[in-house]
Amino acid sequence: MALRPSAAGRHIRGTVDIMTTAYEDVPFSELLHHPAATTRRLDTVRALRLRRRDAGDLALMRVDQMERDATVVDFTSRLLAGLVRTENIQALREVLPEALPWSIFLPEEDVDTLLTELVDTARGAVALDNLAPIALLLTQWRHSAEIHADPALLAILTREPDGDLGPVPMPRGGE
Repeated sequence: MALRPSAAGRHIRGTVDIMTTAYEDVPFSELLHHPAATTRRLDTVRALRLRRRDAGDLALMRVDQMERDATVVDFTSRLLAGLVRTENIQALREVLPEALPWSIFLPEEDVDTLLTELVDTARGAVALDNLAPIALLLTQWRHSAEIHADPALLAILTREPDGDLGPVPMPRGGE
């Protein structure tokens, strides 16, 4: 049994085991040659990162760990949505730089758009049990922040084109 802090900060006995490492790197071949021994490692780590030579790495985790992670994401998206719905957007704006340090480079109006899109996307992603849309959205906003952080790049990407760009071809298949 592990100790966990109570609301008052005291440590109390609980039934939650503390895993010291998020994941462990393991060659994929080790799983193939020693499946029982390799999967027993999940008793001490949250997941195994299975390194492969000719393809992307894979992750192996227990279903109960995956469900706990999904519960946290679900809670977080509902919390964000509740803060927005109850008009606590200012609280989100204040803590956003802690969660996404690069967000300080975004213009103020873009921060509001980011928060709205993040809440909506998180809600939808959790409903689909697919976190990829959240990762994609954060990547897109991070790239926007990178552009705003570089004045020369921002100037290039936001300037009006010089002169006429020429004729636009007729779209195919339409009349």
